Amino acid sequence: MNLYRYGLLALTLVLVLPAYAQEQPTQPGKGLHEIPDPELNLMRGRYTVGGNTVAWFGVTMISTWQAANGQSLQGALTLGMDFSKGGAPKLSFSPNVSITAANAPLPDSSGRSIDGSGLANVSGLSQSVQIAGDGNRASNVLQLNVRNDGVVPAAAGSKGTGSASTRMGDASAVASFDGNAAQLQLQVEGQGAVQQWLRSGSVGQSIQLMADGQQAGNRLQIDLVRQSLGGNLPLSQNVAQAITLNRGLSGMGGH
Repeated sequence: MNLYRYGLLALTLVLVLPAYAQEQPTQPGKGLHEIPDPELNLMRGRYTVGGNTVAWFGVTMISTWQAANGQSLQGALTLGMDFSKGGAPKLSFSPNVSITAANAPLPDSSGRSIDGSGLANVSGLSQSVQIAGDGNRASNVLQLNVRNDGVVPAAAGSKGTGSASTRMGDASAVASFDGNAAQLQLQVEGQGAVQQWLRSGSVGQSIQLMADGQQAGNRLQIDLVRQSLGGNLPLSQNVAQAITLNRGLSGMGGH
């Protein structure tokens, strides 16, 4: 019997036993039963094992693109969710984008095409590089940092949702968070696009280049701070905190 089953049996004791005792006080344990493995598989990951709870969830995205004509595009965003006070998470969001002018005409990329529309249907983690050209360099990097009993970072940036965007000729850079999804996109018409996103059920990085001699990179860092619950808290309060946390995380996604 694994730790998930121990935790769920404890949850059954808290929620089922009191109601059953009122009906049949002489047989308090008769209504308990083990949860079958297929049902457990659907529940895994919804509660933290070992008395720890998520206090902070943070995401940092950085994208850069150096085109062959000398033009440079940069974008960054930070998104933080503070669960340490309980209840709904406290959000912080900070975007930043910039574009430098080109010192030469855009290279001719006629006759080249890239299709990455299928990435919109991918769930979980996806990293993609599509190149139709020569002498290009591209990289996607994702890093996950988990700290136990760490310090919750101070909130910085705007509260809730927001966006930042800029455009220069055929080049554009956008960083946004609408409450359901965070996205960072650098794009040059006819040359390609560099993107990162975090949305319900999906985290992704994508680079599409249709010219020669370009350099592009995505970096995504996820920070998770966990804090131990007090050892003297009753089990029912621990379960209540786990349920509250689960509702907060579910609120990130669309419906």
